[in-house]
Amino acid sequence: MIEGASATLESIDIQRLLRLLPHRYPFLLVDRIINVDGDNSAVGIKNVTMNEPHFMGHFPEQPVMPGVLIVEAMAQTAGAICLHNSKEDRPSLVYFMTIENAKFRKPVVPGDRMEIHVKKMKQRGTIWKFACEATVDGGKVAEAVISAMLSVEERD
Repeated sequence: MIEGASATLESIDIQRLLRLLPHRYPFLLVDRIINVDGDNSAVGIKNVTMNEPHFMGHFPEQPVMPGVLIVEAMAQTAGAICLHNSKEDRPSLVYFMTIENAKFRKPVVPGDRMEIHVKKMKQRGTIWKFACEATVDGGKVAEAVISAMLSVEERD
């Protein structure tokens, strides 16, 4: 790249996400992915709304997005960029393998716009490892290291 030039980063809209990931409402936890730099890094966007079913029980008087769903949003963001950049001829799935060093710093609540920053740490064959950080209004709300495996399987 020429010094001083900026790279054009890709975006993945909801229609492309629906083609990449098998998840559907209420389990699709990413609305859009921006700043996609190949399979190296990206930022997933999750608009947290009160009408999501988990808020009925977690917790009705003070709704908080469950940490496990924040981690799942991280995994979906990482998985989507792996599939988006896959050179495979056949449709593929990404399987969540590990969660390491998960930490939750602040609650995520309805009305928040959560940004899920994922950065590839390493890749070996069909296995990727990502450092992930979720933020709201620029403040860190959660972090984890996740690994996933690309599997070449037919999907409908």
